[in-house]
Amino acid sequence: MEYTHQDQLQQRDVLAELEAMVDFLETAFAGLTPAQRLEGGASDSFSPIEHVWHLADLEQLGFAERIRRLQLEEFPHLADFEGARIAREGRYRERSWSEGIEAFRSARAGNLAKFRALDAEQWQRRGTQQGVGPVAMSDIPALMAAHDAAHREEITAWIQWHKS
Repeated sequence: MEYTHQDQLQQRDVLAELEAMVDFLETAFAGLTPAQRLEGGASDSFSPIEHVWHLADLEQLGFAERIRRLQLEEFPHLADFEGARIAREGRYRERSWSEGIEAFRSARAGNLAKFRALDAEQWQRRGTQQGVGPVAMSDIPALMAAHDAAHREEITAWIQWHKS
């Protein structure tokens, strides 16, 4: 990944976009029954509860860990997040909806607070990420936003598929 060179206004916009993801989830899946939250979409895509828990786990185990290591270590090698394996082992469909939403909300808020506390030098701390290549702290919000955007598309497709 090429290092992101964003000014403070651009950084603030990306962080606001990241902050809105929890509300997007709650709005998109509002009114679903517990049974509907378990239904997969076309091509066996994630069910609503799987989206929620995947996002919570990635936020806690993936992004928070990358932020922590970039803050503390000199040029760390950051592991890929094995989302499919973690989803299988995590048995997301057996978990609580409200706990998943709260886990995501809490982890995302914690990560956003860490970003907002960084100074200019800390934004430039660098490492490498498996499957991505060189990354700087300033790249992490953009990577998170791209991941959120992919889930928004999948969720929108899930909603459309279930309406037809």
